Amino acid sequence: MKAGLVACSDGIRDAAVIKYTQTVLQSLGTEIAPAAHLLANNGPYAGTDSERAADLMDMFRDPSIDEIYDLSGGDLASTLIDLLDYEAIRESRATLFGYSDLTSILNAIYARTGKPSVLYQIRNLIREDGARQRERYIDRSKLFDVKYTFVQGNEMRGVLIGGNLRCFLKLAGTEYMPDFDGKVLLLESLGGGPSRIAAGFAQLRQLGAFRKVRGVLLGTFTEMQEKRAVPDVPALARQYMGNEIPIAMTDEIGHGSDSKAVRIGGEIHLYA
Repeated sequence: MKAGLVACSDGIRDAAVIKYTQTVLQSLGTEIAPAAHLLANNGPYAGTDSERAADLMDMFRDPSIDEIYDLSGGDLASTLIDLLDYEAIRESRATLFGYSDLTSILNAIYARTGKPSVLYQIRNLIREDGARQRERYIDRSKLFDVKYTFVQGNEMRGVLIGGNLRCFLKLAGTEYMPDFDGKVLLLESLGGGPSRIAAGFAQLRQLGAFRKVRGVLLGTFTEMQEKRAVPDVPALARQYMGNEIPIAMTDEIGHGSDSKAVRIGGEIHLYA
């Protein structure tokens, strides 16, 4: 297998991270093609918006590339969404992997092409749970086997959209926001206390999301959970989503080093 490495959001600040990730992937039998703009060299920028978009499109257009791993996170990913060639992405055999700020690009790709992408940070392979993550990388059935419990209701089925709450909402009001109708909405967050999470849930309510989706899957809300914030995430979910929509929770999707993967734009079926 051959994979490209890109940084669509804020550039990587430590070259050793890039090198170590590449070394680990090669040890797992993956041939690596690094993009030209990975390392931050102008504040958060590894390259201009056009340069980073071109890096990503070069990977999608390369017929030898099977998967594309975005190493980045931060705030800059959404600056690329109107610079991408979605017809070329639709025709590409490559699948994009990214998390957090990449939520905007993953959902834009689905909205414009119907093509699934993967919400997963490949740098998990070199983090605290790296040994287990490398096993999952080899055995993809384990990587995508996400455990969950229902908070409300007992079943949901549909195409999965969403991801990071803050970054998903960057798409509000644009042509790149997926249609909510009949979907399962995934939401997770690294930062933010009750007021910030409530504001995000309220904006989704104002967008009509909770009248249209078939259910909500809540991933980890790191700051909320670490601080044992009150109201907690399930309470906020019920408050802003209502009492009828199915809601499930998982500790296996989010910013943790042990997080697994899900397909944004792929069919999902959860049941109690």
